[in-house]
Amino acid sequence: MINDLDFIINKFDFDISLYGNFDNNHFVKDLWPVVYILSDGVINEAYVGETTDAYSRMSSHLKNSKKNKLSTVYLITSNKFNKSATLDIESNLIKYISGDGQFKLINGNIGLANHNYYQKKEIYWDIFKSIWDNLRTVGIAKHPIDFIDNSDLFKYSPYKTLSSEQKSGLLIIMKSLLDNKYKNIIIEGGAGTGKTILAIFLFKLLNSDNEDFNFEEFGVDEYEFIELVFELKKKYPNPKMALVVPMSSFRTTLKKIFKNIKGLNANMVIGPAEIVKETYDIVIVDESHRLRRRVNLGAYFRAFDVACEKLKLDKNSCNELDWIKKQSECAIFFYDENQSIKPSDVRKDSFDKLKTDNLTKIEYLKSQFRVKGGYDYVNYIDKLLRCELDHTKPIFNNQNYEFILFDSIDEMISEIKSRDLENGLSRLVAGYSWPWMTNKKDSKQNYDIEIEKTRLKWNSTNIDWVNSNNSIDEVGCIHTTQGYDLNYTGVIFGKEITYDFETKQIKILKENYYDVNGKQSIDNPEELKDFIINIYKTIMLRGIRGTYIYVCDNNLREYFSQFISKNKIENQTLIVNTDEVIPYVNCIPLFDIKVAAGNFGKLQTAFDCSWVKIPNNYKPSSDLFACEIIGESMNKIIPNGSICLFRKYTNGSRDGEIVLAEHTNLQDKDFGSSYTIKEYRSSKNYNEDNWSHKSIILKPRSNNSEYEDIILNEDELSELKIIGIFECVL
Repeated sequence: MINDLDFIINKFDFDISLYGNFDNNHFVKDLWPVVYILSDGVINEAYVGETTDAYSRMSSHLKNSKKNKLSTVYLITSNKFNKSATLDIESNLIKYISGDGQFKLINGNIGLANHNYYQKKEIYWDIFKSIWDNLRTVGIAKHPIDFIDNSDLFKYSPYKTLSSEQKSGLLIIMKSLLDNKYKNIIIEGGAGTGKTILAIFLFKLLNSDNEDFNFEEFGVDEYEFIELVFELKKKYPNPKMALVVPMSSFRTTLKKIFKNIKGLNANMVIGPAEIVKETYDIVIVDESHRLRRRVNLGAYFRAFDVACEKLKLDKNSCNELDWIKKQSECAIFFYDENQSIKPSDVRKDSFDKLKTDNLTKIEYLKSQFRVKGGYDYVNYIDKLLRCELDHTKPIFNNQNYEFILFDSIDEMISEIKSRDLENGLSRLVAGYSWPWMTNKKDSKQNYDIEIEKTRLKWNSTNIDWVNSNNSIDEVGCIHTTQGYDLNYTGVIFGKEITYDFETKQIKILKENYYDVNGKQSIDNPEELKDFIINIYKTIMLRGIRGTYIYVCDNNLREYFSQFISKNKIENQTLIVNTDEVIPYVNCIPLFDIKVAAGNFGKLQTAFDCSWVKIPNNYKPSSDLFACEIIGESMNKIIPNGSICLFRKYTNGSRDGEIVLAEHTNLQDKDFGSSYTIKEYRSSKNYNEDNWSHKSIILKPRSNNSEYEDIILNEDELSELKIIGIFECVL
C-alpha cells in the first residue's frame, strides 16, 4: 500500500478474493468515486477505469474474457475525489500509460473525459502527478511525465482526448465511410490540423471490440458517436486496413507507434509500393500530397515500373494515387497541396480530377492543433512567403508563440540548444542550399554547411532523425522533418532564396539549390519557386512553441526584418538592489565560482554575495542559485560570460545533464579552480568493453576541439562532488 497525504494506492490480486479485501475499504463500501488499474506484467497489458461501484465493476471485469487474464488491481482512493476528478484522472492515466509504452492498454479509445471542473488545475493536476510518481515506484509507469509529453507514442496516441473540432472531423469521416455512394474521401487540411491523429484514432476505433468500450460512462452528447461506431463495426466487423505513408522516415515512426497499441500492428503501416500486394477494405493515406509519379525517382524507377506492371497500369501515365484507388474498396486521402515539395509528387491536377468524380467526397479540417500561434501564425507566414504583407501594419506578435529573426547564426544555435534543454525536441532545419558532403565515402570534409565561420553537418540519419542521439548538433532537412512535431524550430534560409526589391517578390537562385531530384525536369522557374516556398512554409510549421529564423541572403534578411521581431540580446539588470533583497522570494544568490573554490558549501548559506532575480517561470526556492560561467568549454550551450541558473543537487539521476561539479584534484582550464561545468556521463553510456571498472566522464560541449573529456576512474570518484544541475542561461 502507498499512502500519500492526498491519496492511497492499494494493491490486490485480481481474483474472487478481491471481494473480501474490499470489505475493509470504506471508499468501496461507501460507493465513493475511485480509480483503478488492472494489469499483468507477464503479458504486459493493462486496463484503466473509474467507478462509484467497485464491487459490480470488478465482477463484470472478472467475467470478461480479455480482462480476467489480468492478475493485479491497483485501487486509487482519496477523500478529495469526486466524479469529475476521477473521470479526469482516469483519462490522464489512460493517455500517459499509453504514451509510456510499458503496457499495452486494452481500453477502447472513445469516451475519455476532457472537461473543466472546480480546482482541476489548482489541485487535481498535482495529485495526478503524485499518483504517477508512485506508479513509477510500483512498476506500472516507467517514464516521467515531461519525457512522455515529447514522445511520438504520446503525441500520436489514439487515447488522446479529441477536441470538439477533431470530433467533428472524425464524425465526417465515419459518416462518409457509411455512405455507399462514395469510394474516395479527400480530407483537406494544412500542417498541424491533426490529420495523423484522426487516422490513428480511426484505426484503433475499428480494430477494437465493442467490449473494450465503457459505454456506461458516455454522455448524452456522445450518443450519435456511439451509434456511428456500432454502424461502422457492423459494416466492417473485421476490416482489412492499411495506413499508407509515403515518407520512409515518418513511416518508420508510425510503425513503432502501431506496434505499441493493442489491436494494431506495425504491418498495418505500409509504403505506397506495398499496396500492390493485396487489396484492402479501407486505405488511409497520410501526407497524400507526397505520393509520387514517374518523374525524378532515381533508384525507385525500377520498383515503380514493377508495381505498375503487377497492377496492369501504364507506367507512363499512372501514379501512386492510381495504385491506391485500384487496391482499396474505400480510400481516405489526407491532403494539403501546399506541402507538395518535389516534381516527383503527384500533381495537383490529379487530385483536382479525383475531386470531380461522383464517387469522391471532399471535406475540410481548419483548426490548428500544433502551433500555439494558431491560424493567425499560419496565415501570417503564408502571406510573408507570398509577399502579401503590408509593412505599415503591426508585425506578428503572440504571447503564446515565439517568432524571432536572428542576425547571428551562433546566437540562434545557442537559443535552440537552450530550448532543447528546457523543453526537448528543439532542432535546426534548413533549406537544401548546401551539398551533402559528409555522406560521401571519399569525402575528407567533416561538415556540410558553413555560415559565418560556423560549421554544421546535415542529418546523419534519414530514419526518425528528430529523435536520434546526435540531432541537436545537426541540421535536418524537409525530408527528415515533414510530418513531425518539434517544440522549437530554428529555420535556416539558405542561399537559394533571395528577395528582389524591384519586383517586390521572392526569387529563387536555382544554381544554389542542391536537391538534384527536387529540380531536375523543372523548366518553369515559378514551379521551382512554388516547391521551395512550400518547403520553407512546411518546416516553419513544425514548432509547437516557437520558430527562430536565420537568413543567409542579405536582401531576404532585410525583407524579413520588416515583418519578424528581431532577436534582442540585452544586458538585463539581473542584480537586485540590497534594500530590495528578499532571499528566495524575489531573488537567488549569485556565487563567484573562482572565489568560492574549496569553500562553496559555506557560500550556499551565506548572505555576503550578490542576489539576482528569480525567473518568472520558476517557483521561489532555496534550491536555486546562479553562477557566472567563464570560458568556452560549453559554448555550444552556454556562451562565455553567461549567468546561469542551477538547482542544488540532492540525489537521483544526473546522466546526460549539465552539472556544476567540484573535484579536489581538478584544475579547470576555464575557471582555474577545482570547479567545472560539464555534461555528466557515466561509463554505461559509452562502450563498456573499453572500461575495466566504473568511470565518470565530464564532457565539454564546445566548438573548440581543444577541450577534452575529463575522465574520472573509480578510485577518483570519492573526490567528486556534484554541486548543482544546470537549468538555463539567464
